[in-house]
Amino acid sequence: MLEHQNGRLLVYASRFASCERRVKLVSTAVKRVAKLLKLNVEIIVFRESTPIYVYYKNGDDEPIPIYFDKNEESNMQGIYATLRNMMFVLSFHPKYSALRRIRKEIMRFS
Repeated sequence: MLEHQNGRLLVYASRFASCERRVKLVSTAVKRVAKLLKLNVEIIVFRESTPIYVYYKNGDDEPIPIYFDKNEESNMQGIYATLRNMMFVLSFHPKYSALRRIRKEIMRFS
């Protein structure tokens, strides 16, 4: 898979059915943000029960955590807004110049 120049979003989640609904909510929100920002999405599934984490990764840099599912009731819109806001914050970091170029797109779509 070719990586877009803007990076990619990584979703780390458990394969257990008990968190299937939350994984689906988070992955739907992640895919929506990824489409908006032209990012790839990678979902990494673990055998053991783990919380759901979302990271932003750009090239060979260390992934940056941008979302953690606290095992609470949440909705897709709230997750999407959190992810979008974190990407906006990252766009100010000098290391992520690709995000700086798309900052307006990050905030345009709410």
